[in-house]
Amino acid sequence: MHYHNFGRTGRPVSNIGFGAWQIGGSWGSVSEEDGRAALHAALDSGINFVDTADVYGDGRSEKIIADVLADRGGQKPFVATKAGRRLNPHTADGYNLENLEAFVDRSLKNLRMERLDLVQLHCPPTEAFYRPEVFEALDALKAKGKIANYGVSVEKVEEALKAIEFPGVASVQIIYNIFRQRPASLFFPEAKRRNIAVIVRVPLASGLLSGKITRETVFDKEDHRNFNRKGDAFDVGETFAGVPFEIALDAVEEVRKHVPRGTGMAAFALRWILMNEAVTVAIPGARNAEQAKANASASDLPVIGADVMAAMEEIYRTRIAPHVHQRW
Repeated sequence: MHYHNFGRTGRPVSNIGFGAWQIGGSWGSVSEEDGRAALHAALDSGINFVDTADVYGDGRSEKIIADVLADRGGQKPFVATKAGRRLNPHTADGYNLENLEAFVDRSLKNLRMERLDLVQLHCPPTEAFYRPEVFEALDALKAKGKIANYGVSVEKVEEALKAIEFPGVASVQIIYNIFRQRPASLFFPEAKRRNIAVIVRVPLASGLLSGKITRETVFDKEDHRNFNRKGDAFDVGETFAGVPFEIALDAVEEVRKHVPRGTGMAAFALRWILMNEAVTVAIPGARNAEQAKANASASDLPVIGADVMAAMEEIYRTRIAPHVHQRW
């Protein structure tokens, strides 16, 4: 396992983290037992960065994390959570000190922590990034000692670029994978220049880049890959990275041709992400211990050759970019 400093915080984190959305909800049935086993396996593999949110299973994910960390004892991993999506309606006006403090207090209770390592605004409306008072509220929570650091989770590159104009923003979480390459062209160099930590979510395009999904795959009714393909529940870019399903499956077969023999496609796709030096940590999810271990193994894979990197760029340019590049 390899480690990088988490931006300006200076705290070393593994370059493969653990995304805890799957153990919370919206991925079909994942038992608490399997969720705990997945997190234990990740931590046993050297992962020390865990990403969750207060809405994942309405707090279930945070509570499972708290249980596992209590069982293990010892040095705690860096735990990042998110706030804002509990708002109803979900508007920029709701991102105020009163609401954010209530969300933080709830996460503190769920995670059984005295201070949150990192709180991220959870993909707020674009307007929120143009309101200094939103970030002043986060500064106030930091001054109160309730959060150690804060960052943002965004849908769009433009939101990421706007957010890092605020000096207190320590990190940006954004979708980046073989099927969503736009962040690398403008945002990543600027984040690196400013020493902003970059957290990569949806690294496997909702499992497409594991190479295990086919046209015959049936998703549980509670799985967002079933109910959010057209963005009915939240931003469509969060499901299959926004790529139309049939087109994505064809592109997966092109990617498969370049995966080294003996390497799983998921690990290859994660290693591709880590080839960009601006990336601090990628946060694949895992439904069980086996998946968590396989994800962790990507950290130690060899460098991907220039010819294969060029092939991934060409697959994106010709097959995927027309569907996603200018949307996010």
